[in-house]
Amino acid sequence: MLRHPDEMEIELAEKLRGGNGIVNNRHLFKKEELLAKARLVAVTTLPSGASIGFHRHEKEEEIYYIISGKGQVVDEDQTKEVYPGCAMLTGNGRGHSIINTGDEPLVFLAVILLFS
Repeated sequence: MLRHPDEMEIELAEKLRGGNGIVNNRHLFKKEELLAKARLVAVTTLPSGASIGFHRHEKEEEIYYIISGKGQVVDEDQTKEVYPGCAMLTGNGRGHSIINTGDEPLVFLAVILLFS
């Protein structure tokens, strides 16, 4: 299945998970279209200063792959810088958050996989 950018659903979420600003999720595919056990496959864009608040992943894993921009993630209890090429895996009850600390949009691929 091929989907062009203009065919993808865009979801805007304000203060996602208690974060700041508006998050843009471009859904590459809807979960109903996937045969694998996934609930999110999206390119996420955070404007400067925007964030996704701290949250945990129970019975699932979330993968971030940073495409452009820079920011900081909280990985459970550690704060780390992220930039293009960085990948992050959170799951098994662990928590994370992400914030755009740069002047340009922070763009990343976000995939959530379900354990069962």
